[in-house]
Amino acid sequence: MYVGNLDHGAKGSSQTVDFFSTPAILQFVAIKGDISGDGSDARDALFLRALRGVIRPLVRALIAQGVSAPAFYQLIKQTYVEVAEEEFAIDDQRPTDSRITLLTGVHRRDVKAIRDAGEGGQGDIREKVTTLTTVLARWRAAPEFTDASGHPLPLRRDGETGSFEALARSVNRDIRPRTILDEMLRQTIVIEADDGLLHLNVDAFVGPADQEQKVFFFAENVGDHLAAGVDNLLADEPRFMERAVFYNRLPKSAVDALEREARERSTETLETLNRAALKHQKAAEDNPEATERFRYGVFFYRDQKTDQEPTS
Repeated sequence: MYVGNLDHGAKGSSQTVDFFSTPAILQFVAIKGDISGDGSDARDALFLRALRGVIRPLVRALIAQGVSAPAFYQLIKQTYVEVAEEEFAIDDQRPTDSRITLLTGVHRRDVKAIRDAGEGGQGDIREKVTTLTTVLARWRAAPEFTDASGHPLPLRRDGETGSFEALARSVNRDIRPRTILDEMLRQTIVIEADDGLLHLNVDAFVGPADQEQKVFFFAENVGDHLAAGVDNLLADEPRFMERAVFYNRLPKSAVDALEREARERSTETLETLNRAALKHQKAAEDNPEATERFRYGVFFYRDQKTDQEPTS
């Protein structure tokens, strides 16, 4: 659901895309003139215009991170092969290299090389981030680590109960509590007071200071948001909640006030869901059907380019 007022008209030209057939992979080629036929060309052009809006911020990040176009093209080819193999099997049969070439346009020799190479894992960083974020979430939500108002309590370093040691061990018994604490202190997620008590830094909700973790959350949060949007685009009936409010032609002071309100309200909602999810998770510890995950996110974006057409 999209709610708002935008008073400028849509504009843009139709485009086609040529994947992997030349060294300049993933080129967008402008086509002038009207589109005719059975409507499929018009749908393709409409989607490509929307896709350009989606990937434009991504390309800005790629350039800023020093990722060249050829390196990105290689990643695109690899991802095409992986998605075709995982999502477009017939009768649960692993697709052949030739079928993947037919589906994706990636040359058969490249398909074979990509499949032979396998997928690089992110196990170490995933375990690290999952541990830190779960400790953070439980400190904000678990009754034994919060006061009557639901605020996180200061904790002793060690102890069987009511301590950081107890909190860390409730999350992961394979990693020493001291190791977890040292990392959280390094990132200022936790602050140690003069009396020796550990305090949760509320500003830690802004985001991790560690660059490796920033990249991880970029992939996880944006990936899930995009996955929800794609599922809604391809389904007859939207499956996932995906809503936004957007306005233009507002003064800076008004957007400042709206952003403050958005931060306050979204933080309240996130903390409410965090407490509820932890409660459900504990209740389902021995439930063999507890196999699903969810991600709920919010964002607020602003700029001064009110003359540009929206993409959604």
